[in-house]
Amino acid sequence: MLRKRRGLAGAVAVALTVGSVIFGGGSARADDELRCEQPTGRQFERAAPEEVGLDTGLLNAALGFAAERNRLNVQVFRHNCLIGEGPTNAQTGAVAWNVWSVTKSIVSLLAGIAWDQGKLDIGVPIDVYLPPGLGDAEHRAITVENLLTETSGLRIGVVTEGITAVIPVDPFSAVQALGVPFDDPPGTKFTYSQRNVDLLAYVIELATGEPLQEFAQRELFGPIGIPRSDYYWARDRTGHTYGYAHLYLPPDDLSRLGLLVAADGVWHGQQLISPEYLRLARTPSVTNRCYGYLFWLGGNCAENPEFLPGDMYSMSGLGLQHVFVLPSLDLTVVWTGLFGTHTTQGVSGILQYGMEVPHEFFRRLFRAFHDSPVPDPGQFVEPPLRLDPRKFFDNDIALAVFGLGPYAYPGCNALSCLNLGLAPPFTDAPPGCLLLACVGPDPRTPGIRE
Repeated sequence: MLRKRRGLAGAVAVALTVGSVIFGGGSARADDELRCEQPTGRQFERAAPEEVGLDTGLLNAALGFAAERNRLNVQVFRHNCLIGEGPTNAQTGAVAWNVWSVTKSIVSLLAGIAWDQGKLDIGVPIDVYLPPGLGDAEHRAITVENLLTETSGLRIGVVTEGITAVIPVDPFSAVQALGVPFDDPPGTKFTYSQRNVDLLAYVIELATGEPLQEFAQRELFGPIGIPRSDYYWARDRTGHTYGYAHLYLPPDDLSRLGLLVAADGVWHGQQLISPEYLRLARTPSVTNRCYGYLFWLGGNCAENPEFLPGDMYSMSGLGLQHVFVLPSLDLTVVWTGLFGTHTTQGVSGILQYGMEVPHEFFRRLFRAFHDSPVPDPGQFVEPPLRLDPRKFFDNDIALAVFGLGPYAYPGCNALSCLNLGLAPPFTDAPPGCLLLACVGPDPRTPGIRE
């Protein structure tokens, strides 16, 4: 049975259950607005937009706009209630979709659980966890927090760090990270690295003493109702899970993760992730006001429109995969798709102006509120292009996979790595799992099945 709480009693119950989910302001919920429970089965509790302070027609207009911009699945929640869906949600909600760098934020949640359990110390050098002899002293001095804040100082080439996972030839991604040189001392500069988070995923495995996906399923996914059969999470050829991307997760499951972090780590009264860790994760690092522990924080950061409330944060992935959490409005928006930016600047504009789609969507969404939280900010205006393609490519990072060039880790190449057995390329993915999604009728293909 669906259970919904109203009025003052509901507000008290929410405060006891959720704790500090509303930080930096009072509750956005009027006493006569309804609140839903977190899901117990496959379905989310639903409410009419008017029951939580929005207009149905204007909300549908916002959802229609999102669909026009390649948003293949859109879910809007207020007070835990699903109040709006995209027109293709019925077809896409169960499809395991590559959420790209949203994966980084999920790795952060796993780090938080390991920290809560006393298995992972965020402040220590990764030397504490790495096997003896792996990596030099300088790399072993990188701290876990450096990896969480993207401040390891390692040289980056965002595309060339990741392309060898898209074309799956990586022998051992975390070891490959230990061969990348430093551009800056650890902790001094934010640089958005892919290998960083692969190394973090490996460190979590070492700290917990088990494969990352086993830990994730038992401690995070399973408790919120995501069965192992729903998703595919790519591994390198030694069987270690990628941290930077390539978690293929159905949007209906991604929304569960959004609701979990919006509830400050509580799921049906069980504290899965401590509010202390989530507070750290949502605190800007000293090197980047926009970034915490693999979460994007506040407006005008990543694809977060500048007019959103200051307490908002997001998980963000390539092609505009997003979980937006707005605590002061008790609002969560989850969407997946494939770009959709309208720009006059071609490919460079699509890559730089990813904020255009969220900007225009949230303009429309806020119009649907009976009491709009912000004045209309006006249409998105393209700032000058400042994209530097050189930051995306470093050929030596790609060559290192084959044991070539100055960044190759000794004894690790596409044929063998540290005398470990390597699986052949393309053998990890189940049938039907392509670059973007897992589709098809094969029972080994992930998917939500009733």
